[in-house]
Amino acid sequence: MFEFVLRLFRMIWLCTRGHQALVLENLALRQQLAIYKRQQKRPRLSRWDRLFWIALTRYWKGWRKPLLVVHPDTVTRWQRQRFREYWAQLSSGSGRKLGRPPISKQIRELIQTMTRANCLWRAPRIHGELLELGIKVSERTVSRILRTIPRPPSQTWKTFLQNHIGEIVATDFFTVPTVRLRVLFVFLVVEHQRRKVLGFGVTEHPTSEWVAQQMFEAFTERDAPRYLIRDRDASYGNEFRRRIQSLGMKEVITAPPQFLAECLRRASDGFDPA
Repeated sequence: MFEFVLRLFRMIWLCTRGHQALVLENLALRQQLAIYKRQQKRPRLSRWDRLFWIALTRYWKGWRKPLLVVHPDTVTRWQRQRFREYWAQLSSGSGRKLGRPPISKQIRELIQTMTRANCLWRAPRIHGELLELGIKVSERTVSRILRTIPRPPSQTWKTFLQNHIGEIVATDFFTVPTVRLRVLFVFLVVEHQRRKVLGFGVTEHPTSEWVAQQMFEAFTERDAPRYLIRDRDASYGNEFRRRIQSLGMKEVITAPPQFLAECLRRASDGFDPA
């Protein structure tokens, strides 16, 4: 007990003397030595061992250097697993039923009948007609049901990409979890022809004004393309649409194309949540 107290006071004294990195490295090595002293053929890390290394990644940049028990990527994986468990517990502990309420078969059949009878009607018009009938269904749900209705094959999208490959950029978000159990939103602007990232920004609360400013900064020193591909995210509000019109760009609202998904995957792999 006396030896433990003596070591504790020595660590506090070193921290106050400006040797914080040395103290943390010594603490990391001693913790691993305690693991190896356990009477097991292969030491198994407990939950407190994992929490120790997760906390160490937050306060010390050189935590990878003295790590010998496991690979540094394993510590990063522990943090991601802890992040998932944290938010899963919050979601399951609310006492409410998760997910959207199911759509009845009668409403699905009514939407399909309205679509076949009116070929030019799309989700906004059908959604409005359903509200007039007293049926409360979101426009996105109507759009999802319309996609299940078989339509004749068309080469319109493929032809559009081939004819305007040098005049297209796409935007989208991906998320990065942090050690403090928060979520950072990363906004990317990607050129279609060369898969080049023209601009990016990171924020915790993306708004329409912030996204519009990121688009403006991406084209301050280059000409704006003709078309912008984006999804229906709520961050693309009125301010964003006004800024796009001022740049002379036309919006194409659809799901993110395959090349943008590849860029997002590669960019997210390069972000370290520590």
